[in-house]
Amino acid sequence: MNMKKILPKILIALFVIGFGILCAFNGNIMSAEGTLWSLFPPVVAIGLALITKEVFSSLFIGIVVGGLLSTKFNPIHTIDTITTTGFTEAVSGTAGIFIFLVVLGIIVALINKAGGSQAFGNWAKEHIKSKAGAAICTFILGVLIFIDDYFNCLTVGAVMRPVTDKHKISRAKLAFLIDATAAPICMIAPISSWAAAVSGYAPEGQGISLFIKAIPYNFYSLLTFVFIIAITLMKLDYGPMKLHEMNAANGDLFTSGGKQGVDEEPETNKGKVIDLIFPIIVLIASCVFSLFYVGRCMGEEWVFNSANYDPSLSFVDAFSNTDATVGLPWGGLVALVIIIIYFIIRRIVSFKEAMNCIPKGFIAMVPAILILTMATSLKNMTGLLGSDAFVEGALGSIGSLEKFIPAIIFLIACAISFATGTSWGTFGILIPIVLAIFPTGEIGIICMSACLAGAVCGDHCSPISDTTIMSSAGAQCDHLNHVSTQLPYAITVAAVSFVGYIIAGFVQNWMITLPIMAVIMLAVLFVIKMSTKKANA
Repeated sequence: MNMKKILPKILIALFVIGFGILCAFNGNIMSAEGTLWSLFPPVVAIGLALITKEVFSSLFIGIVVGGLLSTKFNPIHTIDTITTTGFTEAVSGTAGIFIFLVVLGIIVALINKAGGSQAFGNWAKEHIKSKAGAAICTFILGVLIFIDDYFNCLTVGAVMRPVTDKHKISRAKLAFLIDATAAPICMIAPISSWAAAVSGYAPEGQGISLFIKAIPYNFYSLLTFVFIIAITLMKLDYGPMKLHEMNAANGDLFTSGGKQGVDEEPETNKGKVIDLIFPIIVLIASCVFSLFYVGRCMGEEWVFNSANYDPSLSFVDAFSNTDATVGLPWGGLVALVIIIIYFIIRRIVSFKEAMNCIPKGFIAMVPAILILTMATSLKNMTGLLGSDAFVEGALGSIGSLEKFIPAIIFLIACAISFATGTSWGTFGILIPIVLAIFPTGEIGIICMSACLAGAVCGDHCSPISDTTIMSSAGAQCDHLNHVSTQLPYAITVAAVSFVGYIIAGFVQNWMITLPIMAVIMLAVLFVIKMSTKKANA
């Protein structure tokens, strides 16, 4: 038994029990709803995950803490709340995403079985000559797949793993590259599931317009791209990532934790690059069409019904109205059928072999599905405690600091997103508040963008974020390895972005502010590189 892992959990359990006894003894069980305590459950889960390196038990303890606080330590009500509001609603609310994950796992297994990934790896070995080239190629592919972050994470991971492995890029670094081009690119792409979600929280008819205006001020997303290109060309790594990259150069791609998920070994040499490219194109086309179709079929109550089909909606309006939890699994299933037929016609995968890939694809996605279920349950507990009311009250007390409000909103969004693990929930809380305080003017656009950037930043850092979980799954990397190696990089970009929002609050012109921030980002990386050289000298 490892006491280093058990002790923190014992301390948390004693704290919760002691807190409950103390409140009961006083005869007045205090309510955590709408107070700072509403953020306590995710803080417990994140803290334990980082200390113990165990995700499942840490998330479960966070859920239990949330249940106890929400029911004022009533054991029967706690069990009922955890079961219904927690796990049951988590599964029902994300069932569509679970289907999409399983479908992607099956497609990946099919491509590996057909030898498509191996063929692409052989092609890349001949045409991508350097480690930097492999990293840049991963970055470019991530930017091109901007429709949805889940789709981005798993697709880029499946395609690029053979390439990055050949050039000895650690799985932790691959997970970072995937994660850094998932949510950030979706947050600045007008046609994406994220743009659709953001527009849903804006005043009617202004969603896409406000989203587009906010893009140039989304410093975290834009500077993340500058960061990736810069560290790749500068050959710079620091923090825990440096150890992972050094080990990868010596042949150890994982450092610790090992591969998460198993690739199906190809049993044929008939695989060609087209056997990877064609399925990916089919999947993209099918998902884009399904998201577009679902957007035209969503009714006023946000319920999908083909009888509601409205052909008058434009492509952009349809995407603004779509629901990714419906469109993505629908598109994925259509693509899966087409891909199976394609491989059977090519005679590189038999029908029986294709059916055998179904359980293999599901098994590969089980860890990601479990973490996503528990993370969503934790978010439900946090929402039950009224964290949105607490944040609204906190924001209302800083109205006099207008010039500094973008920077303050950025920090608040980072904190909420990190604690809850959700970008969508964060900007769902903050956008209505921001637009109520600043309904018009450039400062309102800057504040909205700071909200979106902070939501992405916190999501990028959080170990309970669904995008972070998906990036680990896509790279088949140990999840906490990904979190610990990515954190210093994300914090670096966040610090520069924070300075950017202070400047933007005074300048209020992105054509001046954005170039300045890009230069500062490069300068910071140059200083880090010089510092690491001196430390190694």
